[in-house]
Amino acid sequence: FFGRMKNEMFYCRSWQNVTIEEFINQIDEYMLWYRNKRIKMSLGALNPMEYRKNIGVVA
Repeated sequence: FFGRMKNEMFYCRSWQNVTIEEFINQIDEYMLWYRNKRIKMSLGALNPMEYRKNIGVVA
């Protein structure tokens, strides 16, 4: 997870004038996106929420 996060979120931008609070918020947003919206091939090219709906776990 952390290697992927660094490649997708951290290395692609400059963090020079970002406060600690802004940085933490960016990490929180990335984690929410990663858990709920990021398409995963292991789930049949669905994001986790779509996958859960398809198998009937979430309404």
